[in-house]
Amino acid sequence: MKSKFNVSLIAAMVAGTALFSSCSKSDDPIAGPVAPPVVTPPAESNTALADSFFDKVAYKGAFGTADWTKDWTNFDPKNTTYPATTETLEGTISANRTLDASKVYLLKGFVYVMDGVTLTIPAGTIIRGDQASKASLVVTRGGKLMAEGTASKPIIFTSNKAVGSRAPGDWGGLLILGKAKNNIPGGEGIIEGGFTEPLGKHGGTNDDDNSGALKYVRVEFPGIAFQPGNEINGITFGSVGKNTTVDYLQVSYSGDDSYEWFGGNVNAKHLVSIANIDDVFDFDNGYSGKLQYLVAQRDPALADQAGQSNGIESDNSEKAFTTEPRTRPVISNLTLIGPGTPSDGKHENANLWRRGSKMVLANSIFINAKYGIDIRDKETGDALTDGTSLIKNNIYSTVRDLPETTKGNPEVMVSGSTPSFANVDLLKTYLTSKGNVIIDKTAADALLNAPYSLTAPNFTVKAGSAAATGASF
Repeated sequence: MKSKFNVSLIAAMVAGTALFSSCSKSDDPIAGPVAPPVVTPPAESNTALADSFFDKVAYKGAFGTADWTKDWTNFDPKNTTYPATTETLEGTISANRTLDASKVYLLKGFVYVMDGVTLTIPAGTIIRGDQASKASLVVTRGGKLMAEGTASKPIIFTSNKAVGSRAPGDWGGLLILGKAKNNIPGGEGIIEGGFTEPLGKHGGTNDDDNSGALKYVRVEFPGIAFQPGNEINGITFGSVGKNTTVDYLQVSYSGDDSYEWFGGNVNAKHLVSIANIDDVFDFDNGYSGKLQYLVAQRDPALADQAGQSNGIESDNSEKAFTTEPRTRPVISNLTLIGPGTPSDGKHENANLWRRGSKMVLANSIFINAKYGIDIRDKETGDALTDGTSLIKNNIYSTVRDLPETTKGNPEVMVSGSTPSFANVDLLKTYLTSKGNVIIDKTAADALLNAPYSLTAPNFTVKAGSAAATGASF
C-alpha cells in the first residue's frame, strides 16, 4: 500500500488484436503528436530474461498444461475448518527457536525475529493471527525465517476467526526486512504498517543478504490497518537480498496488497494471489529482483475503497522519479485475471507503471480487467524508448461491457502531466513492435480452462490456446 493520486490523462486504444482507437480519461492537455521514437533495446533488457533464473518455457502466462497450484493452495479458505490454537507465539524471539508442527499457534501482537536469530517453522505448521493485537510476524534485519513447507504439508498463516466470520484484515501479515540496497534517502527506511526504529528498519548495502526461506506457505486474511491509510500487506519484503529463497507462496483475502517489495533484489517463483483488496504485486524504492510464474485473480466484490486497486503497481520513488537504484522488476510468465465489471469502479489497471519505474515484462497474460497497461510519467516512458525497460510478448484483454462507454474500454494508456509517449499511438507502436497483442473477450475466454471461478479456478491453458506457444526469452 502507498499513497494514490488521480490519473491526469489517459488515452486509450484498441478494438481487436491489432486495431487501436483512442480516448481520454481527463481533459488535461498533452503535447502534440511527435515522430514515433526510435527504439533499439540494448543487450541489458533482453539479457535480463536470458538469465539462468528463468525456466525457458514455450507458453505465455503462469501455466502450461500442468497445474503447479495442485495440493498446497486453498481457493476457499473462508470455509476451511482449522483446529483450535494450543499455544501462543508472542513477543521478541531473541534466541534460535523451532516451532512444533503438532501445535497450533496463536500469533499475538508484533512478534520480532531479532538480528542473528533464526525462527524455524516446520512443514505443516498452522499459525492463526489475532485481530485485536494486530498480530504480525516481523523478521528484522539480520534475522532469518526458515519456513519451508511441502506440497502435501504447507505452512499456513490464517485468521483466528471461525468459519463464516473471516474477512480481509483479520490480522497483520508477514514482514521480511533485509540489508539490501534501496533508493530511500540515506539507504534506510522504516517499513510501512506502524513499525518504529530500530525494529522496523530495512535497507543497507548487501545485495547478497539472506533472510532465510519461504516455501510452500499460505497467508490467509492478512492486511489489517494499523491506522487508517496505513495497512500491513500480506507479505512485505523490505530491502530483502537475493540469497533469500522465495517459492510457492499464496496470499488470500489480504486487506491491502498481497505482495509488496520496497527495494532489495530478492527473486521469487510460483506466487499466487486471490481476492485481495488493494494492489496485487506492488514494487517500490528500487526493487530489482526476478519473478517467474505469478498468478492473481481479483474478486469483483473486493477493492480499495479509498483509492484504486491495480494488478501491478510499480513506482521508483514517490518524489524523485530518477533516483538510483531504479525500480526494475524482471517478470516473465504472469497471469492476471481481472474482476470483470464490478459496480464500485475501484478496480483499475492490470498494469500501472509510474513515477520513473523501469521494468522487464514478458510472456504474460492480462485479461478481464477494467483497463490494461498504463505508462504514466515521462521518466517511466523514457526507459522504454531508451531500451533500459522492455515490454514484450504479452496478451492484453479488457472487459467489453463497461458502463463508461465514453472511455472506450482502453487496453493501453499514456498518462501523467508530461508523458514520454505524447499520444497513445506512439505507445501502441512500441508495444506492437515487441509482440504484445490485444484480443477481445471471446478470444480471451479461449485461453485458459476455468480462470473466472472464485473457488475452484483452473489457470492452465486450453488445448489449442493462443497462449500455449510464443514465449520468448
